[in-house]
Amino acid sequence: MTASSPSRPRLLLILPSTTYRAAAFIEAAGRLDLDLTIGSDHRSTLAAAQPARLLALDFGSAEAIAGVVRDFHARHPLTGVLGVSDETAIVAAIASEAIGVPHNSVDACRAAGDKHRQRVLLTREGLKVPPFIRLSFEDDLAAFAATAHYPCVVKPTRLSMSRGVMRADDPAGLVVAVQRLRAMLAEPGTAKACGDAAGQFLVEQFIPGTEVALEGVLTRGGLRVLALFDKPDPLDGPFFAETIYATPSRLPANLQEEVAACVERSARALGLTRGPVHAELRLNEDGPWLIELAARPIGGRCSAVLRFGEDGSVSLEELLLKAQLEGWRIGELERESTAVAVMMIPVEKAGTLAAVRGADEARRVPWVDDVVITAHPGQELVPLPEGSHYLGFIYAWAEDPETATQAVRDAHAKLEVELA
Repeated sequence: MTASSPSRPRLLLILPSTTYRAAAFIEAAGRLDLDLTIGSDHRSTLAAAQPARLLALDFGSAEAIAGVVRDFHARHPLTGVLGVSDETAIVAAIASEAIGVPHNSVDACRAAGDKHRQRVLLTREGLKVPPFIRLSFEDDLAAFAATAHYPCVVKPTRLSMSRGVMRADDPAGLVVAVQRLRAMLAEPGTAKACGDAAGQFLVEQFIPGTEVALEGVLTRGGLRVLALFDKPDPLDGPFFAETIYATPSRLPANLQEEVAACVERSARALGLTRGPVHAELRLNEDGPWLIELAARPIGGRCSAVLRFGEDGSVSLEELLLKAQLEGWRIGELERESTAVAVMMIPVEKAGTLAAVRGADEARRVPWVDDVVITAHPGQELVPLPEGSHYLGFIYAWAEDPETATQAVRDAHAKLEVELA
């Protein structure tokens, strides 16, 4: 990217320091001829040499965020701000409010990032969410467990990627799950990320059925569905590790419309009006149940399976940058017609990674486009519910979602994980 130009818009992209996403957004900004500034909670040693491109922010202080962004905006005028995680969506809302550019409200982003607040607002609007209760770790757990309805699900009020989410089928299982969650939330890094919410948790009814994920973007015209993913692996517990996403969905058209309507109503109930949304829903004979709705795009490197336009040349990152800038339009771009599947390679055993073997053989499986191992030798691997990383990602493009799904399964079978 070149120095800031008066004729080009500049967007502040706020990323957590641990993200995979920076390179994809930088490439997208280059294709759009857009000036991009990366805001992070990590102070880069390159910031002094590139003051228009790198901005350090204290994610823990709304006042500090607003002050730093206002000062930056005075030197390098910003046209928009975008966050790509639950936390950075809130930071982006604070920054946008400080300089007066369009964005979701801070309260709406906070509601989307707080599972309890989200359920309260959705219930108030008559939307179907699992019956729930918020508890403190200081409550009388044994007394609650004796009267709870089973099966139920224990989960933190913050965090993503199914971290800390556990099913309990009886009182003893509930007590064990809560004790395990309490230990997890007491870990310093996790406690800091959750703040005051580290002392609380949800217990909600387990909703049987199939699960789907909707990727969309909110504009003035409402919800634009970018993709509806089927999750072909059952997610019945005891933990809820997501493995495979496949699209286009095989759901009947009328049910897909119900899912989209549920997500749009849910976003409106939270006060979300623009930008990316990622929603998880359960489907059964009672229709769609909203499990989670986030004011951010799909996580990790899963976005690589979303390509738009007839030739698939437009990335999700490019589309999201355009959607966030006032006056820019994403048009009628549709996802490419080819079926795709992505596997988030789960961490199955705890230990120190020595090597992952068989990746080249996995890439030669028919329909597989790539196998990306993101874990590195020497990294400590932790499975769910405590873990926060995947081993990597497998991508397949095929004639139909079933073939793409089988391809990523076949490729995964070629991998061998060696622990030190």
